[in-house]
Amino acid sequence: MALRWYSTVVESTDPFHRVPPGLVFVPVDHEKSGKNRLHWDFAPHTSENRDAEIERLVGLGAKVIDVGEPQEATWTVLADPDGNEFCVLSARDA
Repeated sequence: MALRWYSTVVESTDPFHRVPPGLVFVPVDHEKSGKNRLHWDFAPHTSENRDAEIERLVGLGAKVIDVGEPQEATWTVLADPDGNEFCVLSARDA
């Protein structure tokens, strides 16, 4: 499930969502049983609406989760439909 989900997340005509060269999604046959082996951070460009990006990801099946991040955190933690955590960072120039 996560393989298709991340493919949907990054495939877009918008440059922020394109799959970078060399990035490949490979399915595994086992379920998640511990901490992520890879942690994604999505960093929207300053010209993009960070909250809209979070809303888009939730609309695709992600869930906003609380992992104990501090109140002043500049990131939001989400989980994909398989429970793998990832973050949407504050917007940045590059």
